[in-house]
Amino acid sequence: MQMTSGLDQFDRAILQNLAEDGRISITELAKRIGLSKSPTQARLRKLEEQGVILGYRAMLNPIRLGLDHVAFVEVRLTDTREAALSAFNAAVLRVPQIEQAHMIAGNFDYLLKVRCRDMADYRGFLGDTISNLPHVASTSTYVAMEAVKEAMLAEGV
Repeated sequence: MQMTSGLDQFDRAILQNLAEDGRISITELAKRIGLSKSPTQARLRKLEEQGVILGYRAMLNPIRLGLDHVAFVEVRLTDTREAALSAFNAAVLRVPQIEQAHMIAGNFDYLLKVRCRDMADYRGFLGDTISNLPHVASTSTYVAMEAVKEAMLAEGV
């Protein structure tokens, strides 16, 4: 969110409240931020149009869904020219088990956050899917033992 300097206290309050409760009614949102309903709706629409608000969705509990195993995977590619990066990126976008993928400036090229049922499920996923992504040369896996903090953007808006 590059444009945070252009957000005033009401915009920030809208974002904070929506991050905490995306199903809040316009009436309740307006009440909480101290504006009437019409200006609150206008501000909300503007934040959506500007791409500050990307969408609304249900937050699912992966543990309750049986997806307890989290692994962070360093990926080194055989080729880092634009065509290879684009092919890798496109392939990653099609894999639901990959929750996050970040291109890294460092000793490896990508860091993936992968969520599976258990270690056996991850082992198969690593061999069958990650290793077969375009241009993968090598991987290193780090298994998370506990999530100390997993939060969506809500604070510091």
